[in-house]
Amino acid sequence: MPVLRNISQLATCPVQTPQDDAGLISNAALVWAGESIQWVGPYQDMPDQYHSEKVIDCEQKLVIPGLVDCHTHLCFGGWRGDEFELRLQGASYQEIAAAGGGIASTVAATRGASLGELQRKAQHALDGMLSLGVTTVECKSGYGLDEANELKQLEVYRRLDEANAIDLVPTLLGAHIIPPEHKANRDRYVEMLCEVLIPQVARHKLVRFCDAFVEEGAFTVAEARKILSTAKDHGLGIKIHADQLSDGGGAALAAELGAISAEHLEYISDAGIEALAIAGTVAVSLPLASLFLGEPFLRARKLLDSGVAVAVASDFNPGSAPSYHLPLAMTLACLKQGMSPQESLNAATTVAARAISAHERIGSLMPGYQADLAIIDSPTLNHWLYHFQANGCKAVMKRGEWV
Repeated sequence: MPVLRNISQLATCPVQTPQDDAGLISNAALVWAGESIQWVGPYQDMPDQYHSEKVIDCEQKLVIPGLVDCHTHLCFGGWRGDEFELRLQGASYQEIAAAGGGIASTVAATRGASLGELQRKAQHALDGMLSLGVTTVECKSGYGLDEANELKQLEVYRRLDEANAIDLVPTLLGAHIIPPEHKANRDRYVEMLCEVLIPQVARHKLVRFCDAFVEEGAFTVAEARKILSTAKDHGLGIKIHADQLSDGGGAALAAELGAISAEHLEYISDAGIEALAIAGTVAVSLPLASLFLGEPFLRARKLLDSGVAVAVASDFNPGSAPSYHLPLAMTLACLKQGMSPQESLNAATTVAARAISAHERIGSLMPGYQADLAIIDSPTLNHWLYHFQANGCKAVMKRGEWV
């Protein structure tokens, strides 16, 4: 049972504490055996039975749970750098999409890419995520938008999950936008999702969740209700892209359906916040998307004060958040969303784990939890999130193994 000691500050991020309490312990030690945490606490309180075990010196660095990126679009073809310039010139996200850009252009690139090409590209991103201290990644489909290409994306995720230390949590986002070939008959595409794709991915256990984008230019509340209710009937967890560009009723639908999470929420109404609080749905904030799109940042303070748990994720995708730098998103959550460093860390660990229904085994450094952790070259959590670096992560452990 190795002992990690001389930890300047250990963030345990317990599930049962308020979000503004990351369970910080100074001059700490941590003991693990196999894949699991055995003991954590101040070094001077470490039980005698561990004093003869192998010791690893943390050299007065910060230790945090392995980060959980609970909203990404990891697998996609192409990039959209030209749209970056268009937005800088004043074009809106909606205007670019209406002109044939946006998600539709990534769909075309993804359909045109081979499975191997998509896997190699996603692998490169996963390597970068791991180096930042990310140990679990939720990953959405949604750039295939037909049976064959949605399954191609999900096959990429299956292969990557088998080949990497990082755990992947796949989500079906067939309801991202209506694909071009179905614009004249939206009902036909919704029918395909409900009668063909959702039953197939549920039967073969290819995904854990189903997501839908409720927004003008994407799916209506009625269409999303039908799609997500079908997914729920097939045993899948529910997520919703909600109220990103307007107050379109997505948060209310998430509450109605008992969704595990409602994601984006830049334009959520006070009524939507109240509904999420009553339902116990996690709000997933995506500050990198707000930064890149020039949209308002999530009113995290209002959500937290109303009793809604708030997660922070990267939203890594080629259009609205072309970065997987979750620590940067955490710093932005502090600077632009009114969150404290402890709230932000919990948002990317135990609350993010809750947003993928995994908070009873990952996201915390408490006895019995999976030994997923990152060593950060900083003396404290406050200093890490304040003194932004390209990468402050010095070592990563996954399931008790240094990776």
